[in-house]
Formats: sequence, structure tokens, C-alpha cells
Amino acid sequence: MDDTAVTVSFRRSSGECVDGRAWHTVSPGLLKSTAPWRSFRWYKGQKHYSGTYWSATVRDHVIYESRLELARLLFADFDGAVRSISAQPFLLKARVKGQLRRHIPDYLLITDQGPTVVDVKPIHRPSKPEVAFTFDWTRRVVEARGWQYEVWGEPPTAQLENIRFLAGYRRDWLFSPGLLNQLLRADLEGVPLGQVPRLLPDRPEPQVRSAVSHLLWTGRLSTALDRPLGPSHVLRTAS
Repeated sequence: MDDTAVTVSFRRSSGECVDGRAWHTVSPGLLKSTAPWRSFRWYKGQKHYSGTYWSATVRDHVIYESRLELARLLFADFDGAVRSISAQPFLLKARVKGQLRRHIPDYLLITDQGPTVVDVKPIHRPSKPEVAFTFDWTRRVVEARGWQYEVWGEPPTAQLENIRFLAGYRRDWLFSPGLLNQLLRADLEGVPLGQVPRLLPDRPEPQVRSAVSHLLWTGRLSTALDRPLGPSHVLRTAS
């Protein structure tokens, strides 16, 4: 495969189509602001769940075409190192073994460590020869630029359910800055989750619990997410 012959096509946020740019010349900054290359439809009897998710990272809606893609989207939105999320960001074309190949990745993440191109597939799917072949040449094209490439399958159940739960508290405008600051000033290092409301007896307990969940979502507090969240979970403060 001739890496210099790889091209990328994308749609600007205005809807304008930019076709056939040399892959190595298109910057991450340009690609992160693209509109999805293709749209999807809802129809009766479809076997997958498509939709849109409001991302706290980009403060806008991001599309997904399956529940597994939504799971990856949740993880990206929860990851404090991710600065931008684009769904179906571009169409790659490359001549591989004498044939023109095409592929649309599921996500482009701009992170503190650099761009990451993500394909989402159930664990059993990448083993199929045609899928493995596509992922192989895509990986070579992406990594030739020094970017990261990731094939993402099913995450641990408990971790996914915890992040899905915390995502319900991602909208920052719903929380009182005064309450959040009060919690951050409190000494929560090593405090079990169930004991936090006792530290702020002047505040309604549901508000305190919700605010703690928001701080866990934003990473200003942390706790183990490898088992279902509960009162015994010990809190850690951001360093």
C-alpha cells in the first residue's frame, strides 16, 4: 500500500463536501469540526439502535449507530483527556493489493496525547477476515501519521453501568456552584460515598448526592468503577 496515495473525504459543518484530499495534508483541527460523513435512518424492525447523545465534551449532540457505539461515546465523554469527539468524521480511500478500499471510522477523538481514530465492533466481529482486513489497512494508514488507532469492543459491564449512571449528572448548569465549591473545600479524601451528606447537614441530601455524582463525572472526585457504585465506595480527590 502506498501511503502517499491515501485520500480522505469529509463534510464541513456547513454540509459542503471536500473530496479526495491527500490524507497526510489534512490537519486534526480541520477533521474535528466535520459533520458526519453519512446520515442514518430510523425504521421499524431495524436491528440496531441509532440516536444522538448530548456530549458534555463538545457541548453538542453526537450521533451513534448502535448501543455499542453509544457505550464508546459515553467513555469518551467521561475521559478528561478527550477534548473533541467527532462521529463518522471522514471517508478514507486507499489502494490495497491492487484494489481501491474505502472505510468510514466510527469516531475521531482529539486527546491530550494526540488524535485517536476509533472503530467500534463487537468482540466476535473483528475475527471475520473481511473486517480484520479493513481494520489492518486502516491501522497502518492512521499510525503512519503518528496517530493512535483503536478497535473497541464490549467494555466491562460494571464500569459501563457506572459511567452510564454518572452521565446523568454531566450537565454542569444544573448544579449550584456554591454547593460544588463547598464539597470541594470539604475533606473528602477517603470518605465513603454514603457518608458525604453528613458533612453538609445544612444541604438537602438529594442535592448533595447529585453534586457528588457531578464531581465524579468531571473527575474532580474519583472512586473505583469496577463494581456497582454504592455507599461503601471510597472517594479520592483530584491531585
